[in-house]
Amino acid sequence: MKVIIDTCVWSLAFRRQVQPINSIITTLKELIIEKRVEILGAIRQELLSGIIVPAHFEKLKLHLRAFPNLELDYQDFELAAEYFNTLRSRGIQGSNTDFLICAVSIRRNMSIYTTDNDFQLFSQHIPIKLLSID
Repeated sequence: MKVIIDTCVWSLAFRRQVQPINSIITTLKELIIEKRVEILGAIRQELLSGIIVPAHFEKLKLHLRAFPNLELDYQDFELAAEYFNTLRSRGIQGSNTDFLICAVSIRRNMSIYTTDNDFQLFSQHIPIKLLSID
């Protein structure tokens, strides 16, 4: 099964500081080796936004080009808006990107790999599949 990697997981992997290898990064590497990774254009944009140093921006942009954007269509955006409205009516907040990730994962039978606890809450109301964080 393909897996949408959320921005927070990519951010952990691309941090400049030296970090100990943890299970999240190990799982991401395994998913990449297995060619199961999917990225949405909105996630790419989030990752690249706010990088002030042009050299860092270019380096990250080149690293991310190894992962082509998953092509989306109007049904993905309509379902994302539906989830946004449904969850908001239940008092649950989320970003447009989060709900787009949910919609794409459901429509295309993909899991979501994230450290964002909001997705646990979303999963109580919409049928998303989360890849467990070890």
